Amino acid sequence: ELDDLLGIERQKSALLQNSRQFVAARPANHVLLTGARGTGKSSLVKSMLTLLAPAGLRMLEVPVQSLIDLPDIIEPLRERTERFILYVDDFSVSANDPALAALKGTLDGGIEEPPDNVVIYATSNRRYLLPQSRHDNEEYRWSDDGELHPGESAEEKISLSERFGLWLSFPPFNQAQYLDVVQLHLRRLGVQDWNDEIRGEALRWALRRASRSGRVAQQFARDLAGRQG
Repeated sequence: ELDDLLGIERQKSALLQNSRQFVAARPANHVLLTGARGTGKSSLVKSMLTLLAPAGLRMLEVPVQSLIDLPDIIEPLRERTERFILYVDDFSVSANDPALAALKGTLDGGIEEPPDNVVIYATSNRRYLLPQSRHDNEEYRWSDDGELHPGESAEEKISLSERFGLWLSFPPFNQAQYLDVVQLHLRRLGVQDWNDEIRGEALRWALRRASRSGRVAQQFARDLAGRQG
């Protein structure tokens, strides 16, 4: 549920607005969600289906390795009345992957105009989607007016992410946000207690995993609820 996602109010508002426009057959953008692991990127995308399915929204999860088949995936959807989000989770491919051409064609359209009832929502831990190498940095150059410009390889990687009209960034949770999510998951699992001892356990759990993500918060809650029976 959308209300179960804490600490990402700005991202929730932006994605919900875009999704409502899309379901209402108004102009909407492809969306790229990037940032720290376990901060709710995938959960936020899935919550759109929970909320908007009654209005005609449908979602197809497309594995990264199947992106090369995007034209065949999309073609049967063109004449349908439903509105389709193609959901690509943990997107990252190599620079010479043939799936890139299929993805760019879907995002921009080729000779045939892309269908207006299909958008792509992709999540990634990388803002530019493609691996960056030392060679990319060597291509940067200074212009005569003192500005730094990327080389062709870096420009190609940036150009892919720029094809997504809406970018949403997810920074790591701070301690207060992490503890809020812990309490949410504990309540959902029937644990109403919250005290300094449990708080300390939750912080130590995050410290051992070097992460204060929503995923780590859920794992701690499941451990505590299981131990308490």
